[in-house]
Amino acid sequence: MSREVLHKVTEQRSRNMSAIKSKNTKPEIAVRKLLHSMGYRFRLHGKDLPGSPDIVLPKYKTVIFVHGCFWHRHENCKYASNPKTRKEFWENKFKANIKRDLEIQEKIKNIEWRSVVIWECETKDVENLKAKIFDIFS
Repeated sequence: MSREVLHKVTEQRSRNMSAIKSKNTKPEIAVRKLLHSMGYRFRLHGKDLPGSPDIVLPKYKTVIFVHGCFWHRHENCKYASNPKTRKEFWENKFKANIKRDLEIQEKIKNIEWRSVVIWECETKDVENLKAKIFDIFS
């Protein structure tokens, strides 16, 4: 690949990655809509809690993180594919994400709150997601 073509590919990838949202993603909105339809009331992006959880249910001392399968490495998930280029960079990035997630989970536990992870792929089956949410609060 010529240097010019490689530069264009790199620029395109950079544009694609910068367009990925961290808040108000489709999976997050799907979880919020379902929670609301089930009668749960919540706050968003709790800046006062470790990790700024996506959804905060103070009444239940519970936080919900809606994790993207790719970024947070959902084990055995088809959406957690590995990039073919810059393998070492991505491996380090994913390891750091997983480590940070575990540290945040521990901090939430230490303040005696419950932490729940809902994976992006789980939001695609509304009935199963509804059952998971029901199990969380029962």
